[in-house]
Amino acid sequence: MAELKRPSNNSRGFYVKMRLNGKQAQQMEKKNPYFRFYKWILWISLSLYFLTSFFISHKPIPLSKTHFSKSHSTVASRALFESSSSSVSNSSSLPPPPKKKNSRRHLLKDLKIFVYDLPPKYNSDWLANERCGNHLFASEVAIHRAIASDDDVRTYDPYEADLFFVPVYVACNFSAVNGFPAIGHARTLISSAIQLISSSYPFWNRSQGADHVFVASHDFGSCFHTLEDRAIEDGVPEFMKQSIVLQTFGVKYRHPCQEVENIVIPPYVSPVSISRTLEKAPVTGRRDIWAFFRGKMEVNPKNVSGRFYSKKVRTAIWRKFSGDRRFYLQRQRFAGYQSEIARSTFCLCPLGWAPWSPRLVESVALGCVPVIIADGIRLPFPEAVPWPEISLTVAESDVGELGKILDHVAATNLSTIQRNLWDPEVRRALLYHEEIEEGDATWQVLYTLARKLDRSCRTVRVSDQ
Repeated sequence: MAELKRPSNNSRGFYVKMRLNGKQAQQMEKKNPYFRFYKWILWISLSLYFLTSFFISHKPIPLSKTHFSKSHSTVASRALFESSSSSVSNSSSLPPPPKKKNSRRHLLKDLKIFVYDLPPKYNSDWLANERCGNHLFASEVAIHRAIASDDDVRTYDPYEADLFFVPVYVACNFSAVNGFPAIGHARTLISSAIQLISSSYPFWNRSQGADHVFVASHDFGSCFHTLEDRAIEDGVPEFMKQSIVLQTFGVKYRHPCQEVENIVIPPYVSPVSISRTLEKAPVTGRRDIWAFFRGKMEVNPKNVSGRFYSKKVRTAIWRKFSGDRRFYLQRQRFAGYQSEIARSTFCLCPLGWAPWSPRLVESVALGCVPVIIADGIRLPFPEAVPWPEISLTVAESDVGELGKILDHVAATNLSTIQRNLWDPEVRRALLYHEEIEEGDATWQVLYTLARKLDRSCRTVRVSDQ
């Protein structure tokens, strides 16, 4: 008869030992004519069983099982194929696959943007001045460059575009008197560009500009004036009121300068300068300055056009804390300004003429806790940048209590704030790059635009079919 035995420790599976002698077999065959048939069926069944068991236990690892990336990209990486040739014992030592540029591409909803190729007088001519591409208003240049160089987003066929980008640089007309950008020409220049594209293409007239995107990266955005009272008086130009405006200005209350579909964007800070500073002073390095501010602080604020600079906030800070050794306050320009931020624990970010300031971006990028003093300010990309968890907000009327406020934070939750602040993803979301990097400032712009596709004539047309 057949006897099933368990194997020794040095073997795998089970084996069968047949113990039928000749006489027994003959007697069984006489009693049962089907015995020989059943015997062969048993042999065949057992053979098939052991064969399939062998192949199952030695099944090669599928290609997909060797890829441990959480990337959503549908394109297999080179690392995936290389890992499939390694044994199981070596797979755990493989380096993780490189981060895909477009692993979150699906969040952009296959957004397509047509970039108008305008005559140089509207954009590239202004780049003759090197400052045009590097000053705090240069997001208009950075966004144009990044979108124009991205073949995933940019389309050269306007009929397949969701949105239309109008690249007009209005913040590069630097005054010969004080060197500041003069934007008195902005309305005329943009109006001229609109006349050109509306007479050359059908798309502006088709939507009245609702699917067209502009950048207004200066003090009061699409109002195109540096002083708030004049900006409010002028308001948003009628020819832009149906469009989408990417602007640095934003407040949480009703304001004439945001009476247009708008997205708040960060001011431009050079990612190259940030990287150079971090090479010398990493975010987790020693911080020997407790509270820092360098910039315009008037001892006796001047009344300009009925308004005081910074609503007297910076003057109040200077008067109250210039003699406090914990506060490092400087009123003069300094080329190594970013290195001071990298050495500071708290960086004061008070309003100037407008609520926003490049100090917001510089502080976050260099790991200094931003102390925001600008009532009602609307900050860029709140879904990507957890502002309440990485910064402090102090009311303009409470600047006299700054010392006590910072003391309290330092004694309670400073380490938690710094841990949140030092997340590289937070820094990336506020910096522009020449080519779009996943999660960077231009990527955040595209992500926000992708949620405004109800304004796209192409999307509406396709969805109605």
